[in-house]
Amino acid sequence: MKGCLENQVVLVTGAGRGIGREIALLAAREGAAVVVNDLGVDPEGGGTSAGPAADVVAEIQAFGGNAVANTDSITDPIAAEGMVRQAIDTFGRLDAVVNNAGFLRDSIFHKMSHDDWRSVQEVHLTGYWNVSRAAATHFREENRGSFVHFTSTSGLIGNFGQANYASAKLGVVGLSKSIALDMHRYNVRSNCVSPFAWSRLIGTIPTETPEEKQRVERVKTMTAAKIAPLTVFLASDLASEVTGQIFGSRKNEIFLFSQPRPIRSVQRNEGWTPQTLADHMLPAFKNDLYALQRSGDVFCWDPV
Repeated sequence: MKGCLENQVVLVTGAGRGIGREIALLAAREGAAVVVNDLGVDPEGGGTSAGPAADVVAEIQAFGGNAVANTDSITDPIAAEGMVRQAIDTFGRLDAVVNNAGFLRDSIFHKMSHDDWRSVQEVHLTGYWNVSRAAATHFREENRGSFVHFTSTSGLIGNFGQANYASAKLGVVGLSKSIALDMHRYNVRSNCVSPFAWSRLIGTIPTETPEEKQRVERVKTMTAAKIAPLTVFLASDLASEVTGQIFGSRKNEIFLFSQPRPIRSVQRNEGWTPQTLADHMLPAFKNDLYALQRSGDVFCWDPV
């Protein structure tokens, strides 16, 4: 039986390790030729190595798949264009982009450095924009294509010490929705995946409190391979009717996330003052205000 990506080409960023590696391997097993992009950095974005990307390419070739390595940085627009060009020059086409690359530089907001803020934004948001923009012209010409962008519950819900990462990952949701809206006329889809999986990045989360230790132990039961099926599905034509959505994958659970919409309203013909807002609007809204929660507070049950 043919795979869902038979004769298609997929570019996966950050595909040298962890979740990206599993996506690249499954995409290849489903019939895709894969451009395996990975800069080979450490969990905090330092250093580079061609080894991780080359290793994944070798794994794919070992089971008869097609793959080529790319070790450029997605933060460079020219390099992003080069990844797309490499896919087309090597395999003759490009059908899907999976924006997965990333790293963490966690710090409490009031102690976070400007460099920690800038470097995370450059990869997780600007880098995703660079690769998506580079692929957009080709997708438009072909009148088809799919983007899958990785977001995080750190942005969708919240987490301590991740102002840089959380804001970038919530920005990815806005980027994905904009792409979905702007490119719908060209049959180009764009969706987000929020992964729950143990990886090198999760391994950097502090475990100083009992609650943090419990959270990390829970995450360790969720393997990176569990994220790949949803991602490959969204990249394939099996999801031809799905765009502008936010999904989550948590072990054997799949989630569809809500998107911001008005939930309550109040109105005064004479308009509002600060005092009438306090007297009338606040009591009407109070029961519906969102609690200040972290991702672990919302997803508090053991993964199944």
